[in-house]
Amino acid sequence: MSENRCLPQKRYYRCRAHTNPIADHSFDYPLSPEEMDWTLLYPNYNPENPVEFLDIGCGYGGLCVTLAENYPQTLTLGLEIRVKVCDYVKDRIAALRTQCPQKYENVACLRTNAMKYLPNFFRKAQLRKLFFLFPDPHFKKQKHKWRIISYQLLAEYAYVLAVDGIVYIATDVKELYDWMLEHFNQFPLFERLSEEETNNDPIVPLLFDSTEEGKKVTRNGGEKYIAVFRRIEDSSPK
Repeated sequence: MSENRCLPQKRYYRCRAHTNPIADHSFDYPLSPEEMDWTLLYPNYNPENPVEFLDIGCGYGGLCVTLAENYPQTLTLGLEIRVKVCDYVKDRIAALRTQCPQKYENVACLRTNAMKYLPNFFRKAQLRKLFFLFPDPHFKKQKHKWRIISYQLLAEYAYVLAVDGIVYIATDVKELYDWMLEHFNQFPLFERLSEEETNNDPIVPLLFDSTEEGKKVTRNGGEKYIAVFRRIEDSSPK
């Protein structure tokens, strides 16, 4: 069945493209991962099968839906800070579940600020895949502290990501790409996959045109910059 049939229309969910992640937004979040009720998001949630794929800044949910289709046994979660965009993804998933019973029950969207509350939702080494696709570049130097990739935040991502877990980054902004590469390369718990490893990763082809931003770049003939990193063991003295 075509996904476009009876799905919510984006024009009713439009909002500002950018938001200040440092501002005091209103969020509901658990005090610890143990207090999170995942049954509110996944109808058949089993604690032995926790969320393992996380798309931070999921936008309109294109990648999340694609991952759900390609990895039906894995729980995928999209995090989005913008209210209307998150509402759209939730309504999109609800519509897909109605259209296709027993499908899309492995994907959900949650509104939160990943820069502040990630450890409230996820245990140490819980995740296997992390995605940062076409994040807000925050071009102005005084706003670089708003970027989703920073040395401090990489410590939190390393905490929730299992050893040998994978991080995917993609952008059409070369300056932001260089910024992200620099931070990942400097951080001791990540190593970049070789070109061969990247090309052999079955998820990489899904990154190019599954998101709204990726499709827009393709339509405009823009360049896409992608890199993949592995979470490695901590080799520092104990």
